[in-house]
Amino acid sequence: MTKAKTRRSRIRSHEVAVVDSFRRDRKLAAAYLDEVLTDGDQKELMLALRRLSEAFGGVSVLAQQAGLNPTTLYRTLSVDGNPELRTLRALLQAMGLRLSVSVAA
Repeated sequence: MTKAKTRRSRIRSHEVAVVDSFRRDRKLAAAYLDEVLTDGDQKELMLALRRLSEAFGGVSVLAQQAGLNPTTLYRTLSVDGNPELRTLRALLQAMGLRLSVSVAA
């Protein structure tokens, strides 16, 4: 194998690197989601939840851990998804995270 081919095989996409970072560091994942909830819109929130779901086992695994229907969870996490509070709480709990509120600065 050539040196260039070896180097390419070790290069990860930005998305894969981000998901791996969340997988390794739950505090980073929580800070990311908190930032999206503070400054993001609905589409950004859904993207964040999809990234986090990938980092913490995938939709099927999280659905099972959260006691949710996997098909419904896939739809909920779609670009046009709009999760109910109980679904969001169950999903976050399965990821080892929780929703909280703080005083705005």
